[in-house]
Amino acid sequence: MGIQCNIERKGRIGRIVIGGVMDFAGAICIVIGLVTNRPVFFIPGIGLSIGGTFMILEGAIGWCAIRALGFKTKY
Repeated sequence: MGIQCNIERKGRIGRIVIGGVMDFAGAICIVIGLVTNRPVFFIPGIGLSIGGTFMILEGAIGWCAIRALGFKTKY
């Protein structure tokens, strides 16, 4: 069973944009965490970057993990 396209164009664009914002926020947190040597910024930054990258992947291939689990979304 492969990954099938389950979102429309608006949903794809939205996931790519939000994923990019999350990646950017994660990069800022990682840099702040490294510069100040505080894991309180570094660890959430890694999570934001991983989540953002996953959202960009979802948008690029047209697949939504939430919809694949059976939940209804707007787009």
